[in-house]
Amino acid sequence: MKPMMWAGIVLIVLGALALTYQGINYTRQKNVVDLGSIHVTTETQERIPVPPALGALALIGGIALLVIGGRKKS
Repeated sequence: MKPMMWAGIVLIVLGALALTYQGINYTRQKNVVDLGSIHVTTETQERIPVPPALGALALIGGIALLVIGGRKKS
């Protein structure tokens, strides 16, 4: 398979995931108190939003790469 077709497949998968989940969630730990053997931490859930337009653009770009990469040279 051509590298352009692989790139198209990857973009289609990433675009579909971006449209489905619309963001990336992660947990951040922060030290609140650190006194000798006493350690107090807090966990916060944070989110990085991914715009749906970016997911759609990746999906359309992936489809375009598949079409262009699938053409035979004449």
